[in-house]
Amino acid sequence: MKEQLEKSKQEALAALAAADSPAALEAVRVRFLGKKGEITAILKQMGSLSAEERPVIGQLANQIRADIEQALEDRAAVIEEQELAARLAREALDVTIPGTPVSLGHRHPMSIVLDEAKEIFIGMGFSIAEGPEVELSVYDFDRLNIPVGHTVREWQDTFYITRDESVHLRCQTSPVQVRVMEKQKPPIRIISPGRVYRKDDVDATHSPMFHQIEGLVVDKGITMGHLKGTLNALVKKLYGENTATRFRPHHFPFTEPSCEVDVQCFACGGAGCRVCKGEGWIELLGAGMVHPKVLSGCGIDPDEYSGFAFGVGLDRMTLLRYSIDDMRLLFENDMRFLRQF
Repeated sequence: MKEQLEKSKQEALAALAAADSPAALEAVRVRFLGKKGEITAILKQMGSLSAEERPVIGQLANQIRADIEQALEDRAAVIEEQELAARLAREALDVTIPGTPVSLGHRHPMSIVLDEAKEIFIGMGFSIAEGPEVELSVYDFDRLNIPVGHTVREWQDTFYITRDESVHLRCQTSPVQVRVMEKQKPPIRIISPGRVYRKDDVDATHSPMFHQIEGLVVDKGITMGHLKGTLNALVKKLYGENTATRFRPHHFPFTEPSCEVDVQCFACGGAGCRVCKGEGWIELLGAGMVHPKVLSGCGIDPDEYSGFAFGVGLDRMTLLRYSIDDMRLLFENDMRFLRQF
């Protein structure tokens, strides 16, 4: 039996020396040290030995098992080191090769203009208010003095969520003004930027989805002069001190009196072209003094307080700011266009 154990040890050590993978090592372990391995099979014969021989053979068997296990660990460490070296050689990188340039993004031109406008208004004491894009018609129309059947509801037609048209995508950010006046008493000085939706056809200056910045000021003694001064300050800060503006009488149900504000066409300088449709001016925004019905509907006494409101198209502001002649360029995600900003 002693000879058998010594023979198995030599065979095991030779097999371990020849093993070149973890799988081969496992096969050697199972062959010699497993439950049905050669060493285990030899030890099962110890019952046939005399009482004097058993301790000697048992000690020898334990030593041989320990030697094989140690050789197994040593060979596993060598194989692991060899595999790591091979992997490093396979995956070697030349760190001196220039890396792939990372293309950094930047703000969209409309985001740039919006941030500029925010800074201008914040500098004049305004705060920023936000509201939901999915709006109730009672806020988008009724509370703004636009009852059911009013013609404005037709030309400001939008995308409806419910059959009774009581819930829809807002067609203006004016509902934010109503929500603010409901919760906050004068003095109020806010702007409310955001996306709005209408049934406009797509062309160089129109889109069914566009962006507005609406403003509201309510306090004692507010006049049309305050409105003109605020809007002229905005236009001159954005487009330069020599920018020409034009205030035209208009009608909005939620303001009285009302006006529209134009800026001289940046493309033709007022001569008339495709961008301004031959008029020499581009409509920028609508504005006016807040209608007394709107104030009283929000719990504000129109005999004590007055205010002005305006809504400017951020998209058109951006066109003017960067002399872009087609609004569609802002939404097409053409990187050749956007990289210019």
